[in-house]
Amino acid sequence: MNERGGSAAKAGIGLGTAIAVAISWSVNKSIVWAIIHGVLSWLYVIYFAVTRPGGLSG
Repeated sequence: MNERGGSAAKAGIGLGTAIAVAISWSVNKSIVWAIIHGVLSWLYVIYFAVTRPGGLSG
């Protein structure tokens, strides 16, 4: 295997998790919600994009 992975990847934090936590924190300012949304990761990111004005639907 390739040993060139970043420190975030080694810690088990994926791109979806990082995006979900950042979105959740900016919207809710709550660590609990950020953790929950981080666990849901891409599901929350897609939900956020679909339900917000100007999201995926334009």
